[in-house]
Amino acid sequence: MFRRLRTPVDSTTLRPDDVPRGMRIAGAYSWRLLAIAGVVAVVIFLVMQLSLLVIPVFVGVLLAALLGPFVSWMRRRRVPNGLAATIGLLTLLGVVTALVWLVVSQVRSGLADLQERSAERFDELLSWAATTFGLSQSDIQASIDEFFGQFDLTDDWFVNGALRIGSTATEILTGAVLALFALLFFLLDGRRIWLFVVGLFPRTAREAVDGAASAGWRTVTEFAKVQIFVAFVDALGIGLVALALQLPLVLPIAVAVFLGSFVPIVGAVVTGSLAVVVALIYAGPLPALIMLAGVLLVQQIEGNVLQPLVMGSAIKVHPLAVVLAVAAGGFLAGIPGTLFAVPIVAFLNVFVRYIATGAWRADPAALAPGPLTPGASPPPLADKRPR
Repeated sequence: MFRRLRTPVDSTTLRPDDVPRGMRIAGAYSWRLLAIAGVVAVVIFLVMQLSLLVIPVFVGVLLAALLGPFVSWMRRRRVPNGLAATIGLLTLLGVVTALVWLVVSQVRSGLADLQERSAERFDELLSWAATTFGLSQSDIQASIDEFFGQFDLTDDWFVNGALRIGSTATEILTGAVLALFALLFFLLDGRRIWLFVVGLFPRTAREAVDGAASAGWRTVTEFAKVQIFVAFVDALGIGLVALALQLPLVLPIAVAVFLGSFVPIVGAVVTGSLAVVVALIYAGPLPALIMLAGVLLVQQIEGNVLQPLVMGSAIKVHPLAVVLAVAAGGFLAGIPGTLFAVPIVAFLNVFVRYIATGAWRADPAALAPGPLTPGASPPPLADKRPR
């Protein structure tokens, strides 16, 4: 009685079978990659907006990785947890204070001579320019005045500069205090903090996340220890070259190189340039060139020997990836980005590989002490998992 109505088939409609399999796979990968890229972009945006909070916390995490073995060593000798964390924090403050005092005292003792030598070298440079290019002293002075005249060096400029310096100093001081507080609590109660973070994940994923993060944390700890060794080698090499040239301020130069070397790849070169400037001021162009060759030689030893053999085996990241990570970190976040790029990449590399391979199912260390408390002995995660 009633006829069944049929919808006309549009010849332009594509069925799943009409799309090549390769394109379907590419499309599936594409939207997933876009989703991951979107999440990463949002995370980077939030980190940049909250940099005054995130950077001190990251500093506290790296310092916890550095001090963790020392604090764990004291715990194994039955030192109370609070006392061990306090001793570790005071030791760090003592070492940093001693280094800063040493550098400041050395620089103050040689500052007058440095100013006098700098003035002499500047006069020699002007004389060389006048002799080589046939310029008179008045022409050179006019060029210098014209160069500095391009800058608006008014009273407002100095006032704004002083305000910016004061604001930056306040931010640095606040960040340092926050980093120390974060470090203290990471050393005291890091495992409980981490268990709270794990509790935010679904119940079925907590064991995998905890195992992967523990493996990543061990990699970050190895990175901190190896980076100290690399920084020491850089400081020793450049310091010995400066000592062989009988330059002043050898100790401040070595300390600056040691601290700067915590920024991989570029840190030793940037801080080593201070030695080149000192050599140019005190000894002349030829010793400065020798000092520059020494800095580059030490950097080549670091890049071609220490990084692939020592650092590469510790963090399991190819040296090219290290260079790209440092460049990307510097582009996104400046100096803090170059400092945190390598440990973050190393952590993520181990974290993702651990989860992708399902290693936590057969890894007895998956329930071992996790991030921020290396060497502690809390109950397994399954016993303290939030309900």
